[in-house]
Amino acid sequence: MIRCGMDLGSRTVKLVLDEDGEITLKRSFDTAAFYREFWKSNDGELRVDTARLGLPESGLTVTGYGRNAVKVKGAQVISEVKAHCMGAARQTGLDDFVLLDIGGQDTKIARVSGGRMENFMMNDKCAASSGRYIENMCGVLQMPLDEISRHFENPARLSATCAIFGESEIIQKITEGTPPGEIAAGVNLSVVKRVLPMLARFPDGPIVFAGGVARNKAVTYFIKERTGREVIVVPEPVYNGAIGCAYL
Repeated sequence: MIRCGMDLGSRTVKLVLDEDGEITLKRSFDTAAFYREFWKSNDGELRVDTARLGLPESGLTVTGYGRNAVKVKGAQVISEVKAHCMGAARQTGLDDFVLLDIGGQDTKIARVSGGRMENFMMNDKCAASSGRYIENMCGVLQMPLDEISRHFENPARLSATCAIFGESEIIQKITEGTPPGEIAAGVNLSVVKRVLPMLARFPDGPIVFAGGVARNKAVTYFIKERTGREVIVVPEPVYNGAIGCAYL
């Protein structure tokens, strides 16, 4: 049996192909480019051009930021939290854990017990605890994403709670002569500080970390340090939601 999972994210679209329980294809696209190139109108609905993508015309499950704004004919639609919980369960083999998903524009935390989601929280009101915040700060520091993720020592104290005002604070740190590596560490720590109150609502069990920010090693380090809990980064953090769709 062939199943396709698609995560229509705010920044990127991810899709995976599952053939008899094995992931045989993973692809990622810029969201705007994907909509321009691979969607076509049919009977008043937008349909994914499965032929151009090399995908089957059935067995498609969709989640993500665009799941409600865009109708995919014949597709099953599920919530982001459910998709990410299923993806984390499949990738780790765990039935009991706390999911932490930090994506491009939001943060999701959910408790999974006995393989079923029991409760969840989301922060989608502010970009300061998301990947977009880190990307913006990379621009100010003129530092690539892979480099900023390596900095965790001597984090500069950053107090701004807004992604926009945070830029001004970083510029101030630069003019004061604070080393860029310490500012980068402060950026990573500030993201973690904003998710700690949410994690505190689910204090038991290992934390399974997914989403694009899970590739940031410094953020993972600070989560472990500040919570004292086991943190497991899924093998494919970016594709976790799409994997959950295909698995479901």
